[in-house]
Amino acid sequence: MNDQELKTLASKIAETQNAVVFTGAGMSTESGLSDFRSKNGIWNVEDPMELATAAAMRGNYDKFHEFYSRRFETMANTHPNAGHEIVAEFESRGLVKCVITQNIDGLHSAAGSKVIHELHGSVNKVRCMKCGAPSTQRDFIDRNPCPECGGRLRPGVVLFGEGLPEDALAASWDASETCGVFLVLGSSLQVSPANQMPSMAKRAGACVAICNRGITPMDYLADYRTDMGIGEFLTKLKAEIG
Repeated sequence: MNDQELKTLASKIAETQNAVVFTGAGMSTESGLSDFRSKNGIWNVEDPMELATAAAMRGNYDKFHEFYSRRFETMANTHPNAGHEIVAEFESRGLVKCVITQNIDGLHSAAGSKVIHELHGSVNKVRCMKCGAPSTQRDFIDRNPCPECGGRLRPGVVLFGEGLPEDALAASWDASETCGVFLVLGSSLQVSPANQMPSMAKRAGACVAICNRGITPMDYLADYRTDMGIGEFLTKLKAEIG
């Protein structure tokens, strides 16, 4: 993406005031969190089938609990970066109508974004495996039983093999189909069905922009494409919008 393309994208966001921001793990690497599928990503170090499935949760709860407790502790010490803050600012200014995120870290909310569709759930939510009653991160980490029924607790994230939350998914499809600009930040766009949202937006007439360090299978449909850091990209975009 050259300077003129950046100016044009900024103009489209300012003019339409109807952008959707779609974020993946790359959005949070600038806060110090590891991504999942890069060379040093989480799933190249640990086996997701042993740690992040419903079968693992039920069949090997000790290992499952250890993994997510470590994730909780890491995320508790992580803070929003400049990219999160600019996205939240764009929303407050009426430029962005919502964030669709594959991330479970809660950093968009911490930065001040209000309309967030969390496709993979959130570590900020914990519930009972048996009765579904809500609980807390602290109770999960301390292995306290559910206060309602005594069952084991689980994080409120979508595990491999589980369906995406219907309300978040429906809202995301609707936003993708009605936006003026669809802005992808830090997603490899490899996970279905969410990776089809950029093409839905494109078919509906939206401008599609992708900012990601690596190539994605959806790069061919992008009107604008860059591999610069997300914080740098959004800072430049903000300067152009004014």
